[in-house]
Amino acid sequence: MKLAHRIEPGPPGAPTLLLLHGVTRNGRDWEPLLPALTRDWRVVVADHCGHGESPRTPGEYGVADYARHTAAFVQAAGLGPVTVAGHSLGAMVALSLAVECPEHVAGIVLEDPPFHTMGGDIDRTLYRAQFAGMAEVARAGGGVEAMATALAEIRLDGTRRLGDLRDRASLLFSAACLVQMDPGVLDPLVAGRCLDGFDVVSLWPRVRCPVLLLQGDPAAGGAFTDADVAGARRALPGAVHVRFPGVGHQIHRGSPAGFLGVLRDWARRNGMLPAGTGGDPGPAR
Repeated sequence: MKLAHRIEPGPPGAPTLLLLHGVTRNGRDWEPLLPALTRDWRVVVADHCGHGESPRTPGEYGVADYARHTAAFVQAAGLGPVTVAGHSLGAMVALSLAVECPEHVAGIVLEDPPFHTMGGDIDRTLYRAQFAGMAEVARAGGGVEAMATALAEIRLDGTRRLGDLRDRASLLFSAACLVQMDPGVLDPLVAGRCLDGFDVVSLWPRVRCPVLLLQGDPAAGGAFTDADVAGARRALPGAVHVRFPGVGHQIHRGSPAGFLGVLRDWARRNGMLPAGTGGDPGPAR
C-alpha cells in the first residue's frame, strides 16, 4: 500500500520517527510540532487510507484495515527500525505494527488510544453523535467555512454542541480535513464496529519493544480509559505511563511542550535518541 506521506529531514544520521494521525484528521495535524521534532529526528508523516491524499479504500476502514495498510507501507518503504508515535487511531495502528512487523519498529508511543471508547462502548460516549454529525457534514460538503459552521451545530447531547467545546480555528481545521476525507471512514465508527478483527487484549503481551503510554484526562475528554491503561500495564509491566491532568484527547496539541519533553526523555532512555539530544522543546504551538 502506497500511503501519501512526507519526509522532513533531521540532522545528518538522525533516527527516524513515524507519525500517525487520528481518525478524521490527516498528517497536517502534526505540523506545529515538526520544527521541534526535526531537531532530533528524520520525521515521516503519513496519511491513513481514506484521509488526506492517501488512496480511498471503501469498506476497509476498521482499525485492522488501517493496521494492515500501514504495515505494508512501512515494509515497502524500507522504514526501520523506526520509533512510531500514533495519536488515537494512529496509536492503535502503532500497537499493531509493533507486533506484526517488529523488525521495523524500535519503540511505540501510544497517545490516548481510544480502544473501547470508540469501539463497542461508543454509545456510552459523545463520540457517536460527533461522528454521525461529521459524516453528514462531510457528505454535504460546501466548502471549509460552511462546513466549519455546520460542525459547530452538531448536537452531542441535549445541551451541548460541538461548537461549545471547540473554537473556530479547531472547527476550520476539522472542516479542512473532512474535505480531504472519504465520508465512509466514519461508517464503522458510528456503527460501533471499527475494532472488529482488532483484539487489543491479545496484542499487548506480544509487544517486545519499549512502549510509552500517554493518557489524556478522562474528565477533559481523554479517551484512554483507566481500565485500558491497567490492562496494558498488566501485560507490559515495563511500559512507561504518563497521564496529563487537565489535557484532553489531543495531548500533542493541548500540551505540546509536555508531549515533546516526555517523548524525548523516553526515547533517550531507551536508546532511540543519542545521549545529549532533546533540550528545550522549542516553539511548538
